[in-house]
Amino acid sequence: MAAEADRGENSEAPPGLLPVVRIQADRIDIAAEIAAMAGGEAMGAIGGLVSFSGFCRDEGGRLHALELEHYPGMAEREIERIARETIARWPLLSCRAIHRFGVIAPGEEIVFVACASEHRQAAFEAASYLMDFLKTQAPFWKREHLKDGTAGGWVEAKDTDDSAADRWHRL
Repeated sequence: MAAEADRGENSEAPPGLLPVVRIQADRIDIAAEIAAMAGGEAMGAIGGLVSFSGFCRDEGGRLHALELEHYPGMAEREIERIARETIARWPLLSCRAIHRFGVIAPGEEIVFVACASEHRQAAFEAASYLMDFLKTQAPFWKREHLKDGTAGGWVEAKDTDDSAADRWHRL
């Protein structure tokens, strides 16, 4: 059973587009998320829908799983803040950010972001912005669990992630 918070439909926000933000333990049904974005009121208006799915990878053949931790409530609010910034910056018709927590095996999805707009460039840029800031500002911690049964430690943030987010301040 997923422990999740769906902030998009129930958020106290100004009139207009509300992002859908969820943090959940269950796997992400990527096809269903894209279908939900492309249907309904947005059908026929969307010219481009760009999505990114991030997966747990095992770079050295030693990883059994990643364990992702977060502060419930705080993580949702921060992701929603980032999504609202994205909506304010680009003319979007739909915006979605879903992040998993718990134990995640190599090959399983960790994160899904998607943005839809009348024009492809706005969708591309918005999805990239959303992912760059989600990666650097969302309060998640990752701990490795190795195949030999030991804990591999906490995964450190990468300078390349900070550089990716910093480029948006120059634009």
